[in-house]
Amino acid sequence: MNFEEDIRESLEALRKGGVILYPTDTIWGLGCDATNPAAVEKIFAIKSRNENKSLLILVDGESMLERYVKEVPEIVYELVTVSDKPLTVIYPSGKNLATGVCSDDGSVGIRICRDDFCSELIRRFRKPLVSTSANVSGKPAPAIFDEIDQGLIEASNYTVKYRQDDVSRQTASSVIKIETNGSFKIIRM
Repeated sequence: MNFEEDIRESLEALRKGGVILYPTDTIWGLGCDATNPAAVEKIFAIKSRNENKSLLILVDGESMLERYVKEVPEIVYELVTVSDKPLTVIYPSGKNLATGVCSDDGSVGIRICRDDFCSELIRRFRKPLVSTSANVSGKPAPAIFDEIDQGLIEASNYTVKYRQDDVSRQTASSVIKIETNGSFKIIRM
């Protein structure tokens, strides 16, 4: 199966409210339509994750970002531009997203994805994707496809073939939290 077939199959699963298992710009993730409440609930069930824990989302660029965040401080554009690795930004207030994506306080973690596969998938889907590590809650996040629990593979509606044989070990993104006044604090480097 090639890249294009993976995109088509992923889109079909996402449009039906399904969950995909896919490679991101960091580690392998479980994903779904971040605007579909039923799909988001499936993610929590598959991961055995507490629904009080928010999920991060991937967008394909600044214009999509602005549709799901109430206000994007100027500093964010600079930080994303100069970051030498994937950067997840926690914004004070998300919008237009399914219940469970944002935290109880309304904040939401979003990463502008630079990975070819993810960017193309999001661009064609025209909505943000949930991206949560492909592990059962509390277990280690898989750095490569072979470390993913078989139960998660079986619970997904579609598992992307692209990059399954890639054994380069990836790491999670850096995370910063933006305050309403534009200041920020580093959560993870």
